[in-house]
Amino acid sequence: MLESLFLPDWALLLPFLAAALALNVTPGADMTYVIARAAGQGEKAGFVSALGIATGSLVHSILAALGISALLAASPLAFQAVKYAGAAYLLYLAVRMALSARERERSESKPPARLRRIYLEATLVNLLNPKVALFIVAFLPQFAEPGRGHVGLQIVALGLLFNITGTTVNSAVALATARVAGRVKTAPRFKAVLQ
Repeated sequence: MLESLFLPDWALLLPFLAAALALNVTPGADMTYVIARAAGQGEKAGFVSALGIATGSLVHSILAALGISALLAASPLAFQAVKYAGAAYLLYLAVRMALSARERERSESKPPARLRRIYLEATLVNLLNPKVALFIVAFLPQFAEPGRGHVGLQIVALGLLFNITGTTVNSAVALATARVAGRVKTAPRFKAVLQ
């Protein structure tokens, strides 16, 4: 059955899953975004953020399967462009969140961000993170076996498994964060710091 799914045998699959889980529990821009949204708007916003992150990661996997991510890794100029675009986008999100926190202090009637917007922002956070692209292009092919069939399809299948572990981790983080944030709603200063 594994052969039909373009996955390696268990001797390679278990180390892959262990490495994927280890990477996914390591905090980064993706997890920070999930935490910020879950703390500010609750579980649903955190889960939607996790799905947006998963979408971005899936796009990276498909690009790796097509060989496009390898071009990014080989071109220092393209890598720098994506790196700076990602940094600028994260800075933009941070400034916007800080300004909206001030506005919320003045007026509690401002509606929360729509789930569609949260999803798109989370997808962009992941897509504009060149470290994710480089990791996927360097990591997934190590577990592809040319003798098992189409390498591109194996990379996509491995990317899906990587996404399952990542989405599971981010969803657990969203749930835990939302619950903690819910308990500290009576402490406005802590909530502002958390946001």
